[in-house]
Amino acid sequence: MEEIKHEHKQIEKIDLKAFEDSKSPVTEAYRTIRTNLRFSGIDRETKIVEVTSSVPNEGKSTVIANLSIVMAQAGNKVLLVDCDFRNPTQHKLFGLPNKGVSNCIARGEDFHDIIQHVDVENLDILTSGPVAPNPSEILMSNRMQDFLDQARAEYDYVLIDTPPVMPVTDSAVLSSRTDGVLLVIASGEDKPEIVQTAKTRLEQGGARILGCVLNKVKIAAGKYGYGSNHYGYGYGYGYGYGYGYGYYYGNEKSETQDEKQAE
Repeated sequence: MEEIKHEHKQIEKIDLKAFEDSKSPVTEAYRTIRTNLRFSGIDRETKIVEVTSSVPNEGKSTVIANLSIVMAQAGNKVLLVDCDFRNPTQHKLFGLPNKGVSNCIARGEDFHDIIQHVDVENLDILTSGPVAPNPSEILMSNRMQDFLDQARAEYDYVLIDTPPVMPVTDSAVLSSRTDGVLLVIASGEDKPEIVQTAKTRLEQGGARILGCVLNKVKIAAGKYGYGSNHYGYGYGYGYGYGYGYGYYYGNEKSETQDEKQAE
C-alpha cells in the first residue's frame, strides 16, 4: 500500500502533479507505485492494469492519470484508457475531446484512429467516448476483448480507469480481463468493511488484486520528505461484510441502492 500525501489539499485540486512538478514528493510517490508494478510482473505478466476504488470521490482517476505520466516518463509506451462510462474524467484532466472507447466498441471504429496524444512522450490516451447506455455489456463484449488483445500487443502498459466497485458492477466485470487491479483507498474516509466488500466483489469477478494506493493522506505543511516517516506501506483489510450500502454514481442508481429501497 503506497501512501500519497498532500498538504491538506483535496486530490481533485492536485490534478496532474506528475506533469506539473516532476520533483515533488507527490510525484515521487507515483514513481514508487510504478516500481511496485514492475516487480509485480516478475513471475506473471502485468501489462493491463485496472485502477478502481470502493466508492466515488476517492481520487482514482487522478491517481491513474499521474501514474500513466510517470510510467511514460520512464520510457514505457503507455495507453491510458477511460472505461468509466458513467462518470468519465480523463478527457477533462487532459483537456481532450471525448471521443474514445464507446466509439470503438459500440460503433466498431478503429481505436488507432481515435487515440489522442498529449504533451507527454510515450503516452497515448483513449477517452471514454459518448456516454453508453449499457456499460457492463460493452465491457463484456467480444469487441472489448479484441481491443485489449491489440493494445497488449502494441503497448508496454495499458492502464484502465473504471468506476467504483460498490455502486456498479463494471469494475468487477472487467477485472478478469486484466492482469491485475489497483484499489485506491481514501485515507480516513472508507470504513474497513466497505473496502473488504469491494475487495471480495473484485475477487468474485476473477480479479488479481495487485495492491492498494492510500490516497488523500494529510500531513502538516513542511512535512514532505523522503524518509520512512513520510512514505510507508501497510497491508490487510478490516474483516466483515457490509449490506445495504447505497451510492449514486454518474446518472444511475447503484444496484445496492435499489435493493435497499425494495426491502
